[in-house]
Amino acid sequence: MVGAGIGGLTLAVALRKVGVDAEIYERASELRAAGSGLSVMTNALTALDSLGIDLGLDKRGQAVTSFTMKTARGRLIKEEPLVKVADEIGVPCVCLSRTDLQHALLDALGDTPITLGATATGVETDDSGAVVHFADGTSARGDVVVGADGFNSVVRRQFTGPDEPAEDSGYISWLGIVPFTHRRLPPGAVAHYWGKGSGFGLIDIGHGRFYWWGTKNMPEQRSHNWPGGKDEVLRAYSGWAEEVREVIQATPEEDIIGVPSRDRAFLESWGEGPVTLLGDAAHPMLTCIGQGAAMAMEDAVVLARTLRGATDLSGALRTYEDLRRERTRMMVVASREVSDRWHMESRIGRLRRNTALRLARHADLMAVQRAALVFPDPDAA
Repeated sequence: MVGAGIGGLTLAVALRKVGVDAEIYERASELRAAGSGLSVMTNALTALDSLGIDLGLDKRGQAVTSFTMKTARGRLIKEEPLVKVADEIGVPCVCLSRTDLQHALLDALGDTPITLGATATGVETDDSGAVVHFADGTSARGDVVVGADGFNSVVRRQFTGPDEPAEDSGYISWLGIVPFTHRRLPPGAVAHYWGKGSGFGLIDIGHGRFYWWGTKNMPEQRSHNWPGGKDEVLRAYSGWAEEVREVIQATPEEDIIGVPSRDRAFLESWGEGPVTLLGDAAHPMLTCIGQGAAMAMEDAVVLARTLRGATDLSGALRTYEDLRRERTRMMVVASREVSDRWHMESRIGRLRRNTALRLARHADLMAVQRAALVFPDPDAA
């Protein structure tokens, strides 16, 4: 497979579990995760458990115990029932750093070979499988090739062409991880704060650390070329809740990452013949609902189970794609809708948004969370 991100590593672990040999080719010269955090949602952990995979993430991170939505100044809007639905299912949502998740996956890989510094340039197929070509002139052949090479996937370009546009969402995301505690943030807290064209999140990732993200509407030209600077981030959240200002202040400037927010048009066809896509290479999505990593992990489990014992490998890949298409489409659409809702600048629009959330029926919110957090196990259908 091409790519050793979360999706690629999870697929390698899942394939090992079902007795399928795999090789990973990664363009980076070393495996080093970005300094940010993420959530491995209940649905992803349930998917892994269906193959008997336990990464021990509860020891590496922190299970979510509360999920609150607040105004910029910290006034409660609503407590989301994510924890209640996770308790109902019997599997938590766990938040941790990307580095900790990467280490957990690498520990589970065993002797699966990983070739670093292998920059893929293209894929060719023939009657016996597929060949991946690399920038150094080498190549690798496999019965199946999986593009798990992220947002700028080389394998995806085989199907979309080199000029497929990215869709900018109109804001920047600032990210950081720092040792932090606050009286308003109990263990396992996830708190989202929403202001005028901007938002902020505080997430307990365990071991005395918090992961935070901040978003602010910004022209594409600037968000894609943000020069850095802690002072700008502090100014963006002047007057916000004290815990928001304090966590930014506590974060060293060099540990604050700024990335543009973007996705792509949903891709209906993920592959041809012995080639398919997985994770962000197949269905990049905005981060607003925290399901990006979970979707890649679900993909990996479903693909491994579909390939297990398969004799028609190309047919198995099309089956995998059919099983995953509508589930991932739902998440991509939901992430865009939430993004638009939380980044509006109109005062009236924001008032209506907050009021609608305050008045939302508990049963309706539970239904929304169930739709996301229940893994649609193909074998149970």
